[in-house]
Amino acid sequence: MAETPIKLPPPNLKGKSSVEEAIAKRRSARRFRAQPLSLPQLSQLLWSAQGITGAGGHRAAPSAGATYPLEILAVVGDQTVEGLEAGIYHYEVDSHSVSLHLKGDFRQKLAEAALGQGFVAACPVDIVVCALYPRTAYRYGRRGERYVHMEVGHVGQNVSLQAIALGLATVMVGAFEDEEVRSVLKVEEQFKPLYIIPVGNRV
Repeated sequence: MAETPIKLPPPNLKGKSSVEEAIAKRRSARRFRAQPLSLPQLSQLLWSAQGITGAGGHRAAPSAGATYPLEILAVVGDQTVEGLEAGIYHYEVDSHSVSLHLKGDFRQKLAEAALGQGFVAACPVDIVVCALYPRTAYRYGRRGERYVHMEVGHVGQNVSLQAIALGLATVMVGAFEDEEVRSVLKVEEQFKPLYIIPVGNRV
């Protein structure tokens, strides 16, 4: 029987930090405190990546032809997000919820797939952005790959600025073995990992 999706708290549409302040404070961080994130914090981060922002299903990050080729997974440790058990969760955009994809703490295996970068295992949550290229290539052909890479950059910046606005820290990780990451995530071959984004409280 499939796990029932876990509804996330609704995202806040007005925060305490301006965009300008978040841009000025944005830095890459590779050390994180052993402090769990709250479910509202995870909700806000996932919404900033691919959340729906208005009528017609428009999302937080622009997408060529609204083809939306990206899928978001959150790798959560044991007691690292309040209210969630350890596991890999898939972000369900339409319902703003997460569904449990795999049970267990996979952060260490993910760190090993990321060329041994220990902070990937030490942070509370790793957001992994995967692409399904055919969604965009179907409309734009070979040029669609370029558009997908543009889109993942938009998502990375959104998550970075949202983390800063929440008083959190993050870093964009692109150094990993693609097939090893896909193996850890246990996703189909068409899922191509593009980013690992560790998030947590800065030391």
